Amino acid sequence: MSSDLGTRLGIQSWCFRAFKTHEQVIRALADCKVDKIELSAAHLNPGEEPDMAAVLDVYRKAGVTVSSYGVFGIGEDEAAARPVFEFAKLADIPVLSADIRPGGLEVAERLCTEYGKKIAIHNHGRRHRLGPVWALQELFDQSSDNVGLCLDTAWMIDSGEDAVKVARQFADRLYGVHLKDFVFDRAGKPEDVVVGEGNLDLPAMLEFLIEMGFDGYFTLEYEGDVDNPTPAVAACVEAIRKTLKSLG
Repeated sequence: MSSDLGTRLGIQSWCFRAFKTHEQVIRALADCKVDKIELSAAHLNPGEEPDMAAVLDVYRKAGVTVSSYGVFGIGEDEAAARPVFEFAKLADIPVLSADIRPGGLEVAERLCTEYGKKIAIHNHGRRHRLGPVWALQELFDQSSDNVGLCLDTAWMIDSGEDAVKVARQFADRLYGVHLKDFVFDRAGKPEDVVVGEGNLDLPAMLEFLIEMGFDGYFTLEYEGDVDNPTPAVAACVEAIRKTLKSLG
């Protein structure tokens, strides 16, 4: 299972947000020795892209699999959310990374049912409406299993939580992972670091995912070094695969 996680590892395209063409993104993926990507609005906006199939074809011809899409906000406007679900259908993506805005749960449930997809809520730290564990639990208590969690490990740490413990708590709703790591300055401001070099217990996180047989999308995210992210992202990939190898 550990080697399976290694081969399923993808990169969030937000890491490469300074790269404006798909070809640049594909080259960066190759430099990181990864062939999966979770596309973000930095490189594809389904509501504005006139030919989503052509975009997918660029990645497919390069041997890259689009493993998910997001993070996208879903509120009361069903028409605004529908193009994202259309893209998920076209790309054969089972789960989308999402942020449910106030009043958006009913729309999310309806579109998930219509398209046969699920959404995974991306927790975004202590200042985010769905950042705290209690807020996530409250949401899951009032939703079907169409709605699960995309656990962003760094932002969960920002919320003052143990990311591994939270993964265990929501194991039955854990549909995606954004593997990410932070250190904090004296004022509590976070800074991205290579995964495993900050506050994330990388071996424990990966060991739990192996233990539970995690089969959701598995995405690396590193938001630092905006103009030249590839070296640090590649170092993250190496750290993850090295840790997986050590776990057997």
